[in-house]
Amino acid sequence: MKNYLVLIFALLVSLSAFSQQEGEIKVASYNIRMDTPRDSMNAWPLRKENVKALIQYHDLDIIGTQEGFVHQLNNLLEMPGFAFVGAGRDDGKTAGEHSAIFYKTDRFEVMDSGDFWLSETPDKPGLGWDATCCNRIASWALFKDKNSKKEFYMFNAHFDHQGVVARRESGKLMIEKMKEIAQNKPVICTGDFNSTPDTEQIIGLSTFLKDSYTVTKMPPYGPVGTSNGFRFTAPMKNRIDYVFVSEDFLVSKYAVLTDARDQRYPSDHLPVVATVHFAN
Repeated sequence: MKNYLVLIFALLVSLSAFSQQEGEIKVASYNIRMDTPRDSMNAWPLRKENVKALIQYHDLDIIGTQEGFVHQLNNLLEMPGFAFVGAGRDDGKTAGEHSAIFYKTDRFEVMDSGDFWLSETPDKPGLGWDATCCNRIASWALFKDKNSKKEFYMFNAHFDHQGVVARRESGKLMIEKMKEIAQNKPVICTGDFNSTPDTEQIIGLSTFLKDSYTVTKMPPYGPVGTSNGFRFTAPMKNRIDYVFVSEDFLVSKYAVLTDARDQRYPSDHLPVVATVHFAN
């Protein structure tokens, strides 16, 4: 009888662990670096297979990408079972860099999606505040998890790399838009915010949502910094890429992945990965 009870207990624990694993979502923020010949040996044609291999090996479910041109995004679609949402920042269609969200089609269904620009006129392409070189766009989608049948919003953005005011105001706009669009539904927000945790915009986002780095159940894995500049020996001390989640999610694991091949990183940023699941 005692052995029987032990077996039943072990089975229940196993089923519970399996159920929890089934409910997990591996969320990533990954700046894949624009395609430019200036990168020489690190140019996109020489590293795109490594980007795809990383995503597939780590079995990422949903990825907020930054900087990708449409042909780069189409290259990533060569991965079986993936699709993306998101428009080009220069025309709201396909021109310019995207803040595209890739997702597994057998896991998620897109219920709604859209884009807005990080500027004083978020409904149309344009420079924001003190930004001088680039339009900046944020993309979002309402997803239905086919496993749990639960819905959540995901927002993904790339803040300006030069404009101090633009980054600060972009943080305010992101919060405003998430409140407006998501209402009270669960939210995940990813991005290259070009901002360290001590800046006003990140403090604001961390107040509205939870920074997965600070709330992960397992201690953070990998370096603190998320940008390497294609230097294999880069110190990587500055954290500028993030995965934020609303109170509806628990974060079990957080990692900054340092995968490399022949001492070359797949991108000049490292992917940030948070393993999350619904709290209820």
